[in-house]
Amino acid sequence: MGSEGLRETDFEGLRLINRGKVRDIYETGEHLLIVATDRISAFDVVMPDPIPGKGRVLSTMSAFWFRKTEDIIANHLVETGVDSYPPEFHPYRDTLRGRSMIVRKTQPLPVECVVRGYLSGSGWKDYREGRPVSGITLPPGLKESSRLGDPIFTPTTKAERGAHDLPMTKTEMEALIGKELTQRIIDISIRLYLRGYEIAERAGIIIADTKMEFGLAGSELVLIDELLTPDSSRFWPKDEYGEGRSQNSFDKQFVRDYLISIGWDQKPPAPPLPGHIIQKTAEKYEEALHRLVK
Repeated sequence: MGSEGLRETDFEGLRLINRGKVRDIYETGEHLLIVATDRISAFDVVMPDPIPGKGRVLSTMSAFWFRKTEDIIANHLVETGVDSYPPEFHPYRDTLRGRSMIVRKTQPLPVECVVRGYLSGSGWKDYREGRPVSGITLPPGLKESSRLGDPIFTPTTKAERGAHDLPMTKTEMEALIGKELTQRIIDISIRLYLRGYEIAERAGIIIADTKMEFGLAGSELVLIDELLTPDSSRFWPKDEYGEGRSQNSFDKQFVRDYLISIGWDQKPPAPPLPGHIIQKTAEKYEEALHRLVK
């Protein structure tokens, strides 16, 4: 751990129910314990090297945003103070401190909810090649990193580890979870994005796009997983922004750009990350946290 980064957890005697791309999830009675490790994924593949401190950044930032948006929708956060965790977790407090949270159990919905305020990444690729973006036809004349007139909702499938998320249309999402729930999620997702955008802009960060997840607790819609982090969003320095090109960022785009530069085919196994890429990525995550959560 420490300067090496936390690759995974293995708490003896505790029930690990899922090891995701980044998070290890344990069951504890009526709740779950989510541990944000320092694993990093790119193109939906987990890298062999962790980014030291990354999990603490994700947990701290998600907790910050959950509290800033709880008037828009309920979220799954219950507790982040490790000393208040159930007794079975106390032997692991040093590992858990700052990188974990106790959350409500929900039934996750099988959709990744992506909101785009700017044209970048796969959205830019589709647009450049003349395709609609998740079924949405955008106006002509846009450039890479152009700000969109209004944010758009571009959902994807929720891929298993090692597989790629695939774009969905609104109609496909409606077929999966129903029209009423789909529209409610779209409205809430865009409100969450706009709230985050406004707060981040004051801190000198443009949130170009972000990905959210929702679950159901009985019939109640609940915001789950993480929120507006450098893992789930594109964070750009506001003072360096300019359309017509890719942007500097405080997120894992730096890792993606490196992987593209070496010609990796985006299929497992992922190549090792050089030390300078790991260090620079850690610095970018810390900078985003410092700007937002002072």
